Amino acid sequence: MADLGNPQQTIAVLQKYQFNFQKKYGQNFLIDPRVLEKIIQSAQIGKDDLVLEIGPGIGTMTQMLCEHARQVIAVEIDSALIPILHDTLKEYQNIEVIHKDILKLDILELIRVKNHGRPIQVVANLPYYITTPIIMGLLESHAPVESITVMVQKEVAQRMQVGPGTKDYGALSLAVQYYASPQIVAHVPPNCFMPRPKVGSAVIRLTRHPKPPVEVADEKLLFQIIRASFNQRRKTLANGLSNSGTIPCSKEEIEQAIEDLGLTSNVRGEVLTLEQFASLSNRLSQFK
Repeated sequence: MADLGNPQQTIAVLQKYQFNFQKKYGQNFLIDPRVLEKIIQSAQIGKDDLVLEIGPGIGTMTQMLCEHARQVIAVEIDSALIPILHDTLKEYQNIEVIHKDILKLDILELIRVKNHGRPIQVVANLPYYITTPIIMGLLESHAPVESITVMVQKEVAQRMQVGPGTKDYGALSLAVQYYASPQIVAHVPPNCFMPRPKVGSAVIRLTRHPKPPVEVADEKLLFQIIRASFNQRRKTLANGLSNSGTIPCSKEEIEQAIEDLGLTSNVRGEVLTLEQFASLSNRLSQFK
């Protein structure tokens, strides 16, 4: 079996199938065995686990996942990669390749059918242009996902784990931390990929909370408030919320709720913690 973590083997497979990288799919294949091992190790995959891999490429990480997991389901959007995957993974009995766009896949149904509704692990080297929709789609679906271990752009990984008062703190930080505990486990330079991306990358593990760390009466309202707070970062929180058109409260009610939290009238959303956003959401939900 070819060691696909070796750059020469990757090149040989690509040449054999005359594969051309598709810019529209944001394809950057991992060619560093140490990084691959770090991802597998961080994902904490056991012999009873079902793993969902998003964007398997030519199957480099997929092979390693098959060695560790009970079953691997790899979802690949690029039709040109399907015959390559059938070739590189032919020695494994515990792999199923699905040719589909992950954003159009019913994850809940997949887990119900393939794993009897039990929690799964997600592992991926994500295309940078759709990192956030994929991660948020997994989290917001409330599907039984125990952990998500993914390679993402370094800046996005940092954004997921920072706290209030920093320039990277925003709606993504709060949304991820509402659903999961984020931990950057490795920084990965561009030379670990083929072709080389222009930016640095990082592996981040999101361990799903058994239940969110804050209690909110209306989850949808919470995220409307969070998004409105960061859409216009330089505005005060009160102005950002009242001008957004998405918060079903008057400016007076918004200002009163902010004051009730013990915050000043000119406070900006970027300094509020998740707990403060939850309290604000609960207060405003009473006015609806």
